[in-house]
Amino acid sequence: MSAHSAAYPAFRGAIADFLHNPFLHRESESVRYFPDGLLILENGQIKAIGDYQTLHTQYPHLDITDYSGKLILPGFIDLHIHYPQTETIASYGEQLLEWLEKYVFPVEKKFQDPDYAQTIADFFLDELLRNGTTTAVVLTTIFPQSVDVLFTAAQERQMRMIAGQMLMNRNAPDFLLNTPQSAYEQTQNLIQKWHRQDRLLYAVTPRFAPTSTPEDLEIAGYLLRQYSDLYLHTHLSENTQEIAWIKQLFPKASDYLNVYEQFGLVTERSIFAHGIHLSDSERQRLSQSQSAIAFCPTSNLFLGSGLFNLQATQTPSPAIPVGLATDVGAGTSFSLFKTMGDGYKVLQLQGQALSPFQGFYLSTLGAAQALHLEAKIGNFEPGKEADFIIINPASTPLMKLRNQNQMPPETLSELADQLFTLMILGDDRNIEATYILGNLWKDNEQLTMNN
Repeated sequence: MSAHSAAYPAFRGAIADFLHNPFLHRESESVRYFPDGLLILENGQIKAIGDYQTLHTQYPHLDITDYSGKLILPGFIDLHIHYPQTETIASYGEQLLEWLEKYVFPVEKKFQDPDYAQTIADFFLDELLRNGTTTAVVLTTIFPQSVDVLFTAAQERQMRMIAGQMLMNRNAPDFLLNTPQSAYEQTQNLIQKWHRQDRLLYAVTPRFAPTSTPEDLEIAGYLLRQYSDLYLHTHLSENTQEIAWIKQLFPKASDYLNVYEQFGLVTERSIFAHGIHLSDSERQRLSQSQSAIAFCPTSNLFLGSGLFNLQATQTPSPAIPVGLATDVGAGTSFSLFKTMGDGYKVLQLQGQALSPFQGFYLSTLGAAQALHLEAKIGNFEPGKEADFIIINPASTPLMKLRNQNQMPPETLSELADQLFTLMILGDDRNIEATYILGNLWKDNEQLTMNN
């Protein structure tokens, strides 16, 4: 179809995305911004982006949805979240190991029931979309049906989703343990069924080293060698008690990361949640392997785990890939706005800074780069998948008052100020619409309200 005959779907508004890493480049060079922009789609992909006055004359046949006065950003990417823990969010009063025992393990038992798993999977994915999250890296349970229902529900919504069956064979209740052989057979079946089906990708998922024997971790390493494009998703150095436990369970390992290294689990497609208490040596080796760290500030504060040193991850050369993550249910919100806000506070407590452009980068292009998906998602380059969100910066009376002189922002400085208000005050109420492959997502509640 030529530009002169096709009626392309297009979206007008203040459009922003990232072309470079603002931790490593000047922010003015990293951010692309059109105060009055136009985003043109074709077959669920980005066809063109630019200034409205310039671009709409090049494409005279457009079906324009007008979001003037609103911000259009790429869909958020959550680098680490537990869908079985949706029901446990805001459970009072424990640190990591006690919290798992008291709250998480009993709830995960319920996922033996596919109907219950389906109910939570539907709620979970709709809650992500309500908060503007279009891609997530998700932990499930040891039960294969918990993976099946999540992938099925994500496929129905056309979401790009990364997940896998939990590997766990010790140091947990008997009802949550699997044998390495059974886990291998079930995981292999799930990989063959789901990996690269539509927008779905598979992650080999040991819960964390203390709940896996060496045999279990050997299985994980074997699967990564058997299927070279899988992800590895687990936890690393979240809690000081956990690290002491690692020394007891794996006395031959030089440190926590070395446990995973011994089994071939530290690669450029590995995602490690937390990474709070890393040594300089561990950071250097993560830099060399280009494994990613999921920064989970709301969870780290809630469980009292510690303060993530973001600056130290950007010091090695090359920098360690980092993305933001909600880590529900220890995380206290599905909103990456709130996650950015707590990330800002975590860094302030260490004399560091998280600028609004850096925060939004870690939730979009930075997370996509950490997942090696920057060719498909993360910004509005032509040819990429059209996942994007419409943000209303004045969705509450307070935010309307705060942003009254910036509707829309005209300069990068004004844009930064408005994005910062979203980091500190924003939540799901600011997400006016979420688009998946160019299609407007509507959940049952929205459909009821619109009728």
